[in-house]
Amino acid sequence: MAKLLRAAVLGPPGSGKGTICKRIAHSFGLQYLSSGHFLREGIAANTEAGMLAKTYIDRGMLVPDQVMTRLMLPKLEQLRNHSWLLDGFPRTLAQAQALNSLYQMDLVISLNIPYETLKDRLSDRWVHPASGRVYNMGFNPPLVQGKDDITGELLIQHDDDKPEALMARLRHYKELAKPVIDLYKSQGVLHSFSGTETDKIWPYINSLLSTKMHTQPSGAHPIQTP
Repeated sequence: MAKLLRAAVLGPPGSGKGTICKRIAHSFGLQYLSSGHFLREGIAANTEAGMLAKTYIDRGMLVPDQVMTRLMLPKLEQLRNHSWLLDGFPRTLAQAQALNSLYQMDLVISLNIPYETLKDRLSDRWVHPASGRVYNMGFNPPLVQGKDDITGELLIQHDDDKPEALMARLRHYKELAKPVIDLYKSQGVLHSFSGTETDKIWPYINSLLSTKMHTQPSGAHPIQTP
């Protein structure tokens, strides 16, 4: 069997993680695994982990490590024979260590985006709560202002996307992310990219993935994005 690629993208809110992940998944046939998608799926299906996560989300709290690992690790165990790309997991050192107990990561991409860029992006960001679809009034606006393209339901702006909350949110992200980044750096799998525009960062990430995939035997499984 061909060697598989297990990868993750790390970055603060508004860094373009989702956009980068979708491009990687589309270009290289990796299954895109978004923690937000699995949270919504678990909540919709009334799974034990999903209901537990909902109690924290409803209170505006971060979902604790043990709940996130209970949600994510069984999914990853089912994908032992597939290449995949994680978005939103692991967020903390405890989550990264739990993931390490299952898999050795092959590639971790860290996005370093200036504060002013993140502030500008997030102040323009609107979300469809039920699906998690994200719109940006600057470069990805909805077809009808204030409404989701698919359902026509109203979009919302999260309080923590507003500038006054953003600095605290970014500081919290950095505190949680630093030990995760240090762990993957020590394992020799971390690659950091800096910039203000996703389109300018993408060619470098594309080149890195091309090299990584090219050095592996052919025959990896091209899988549809969920």
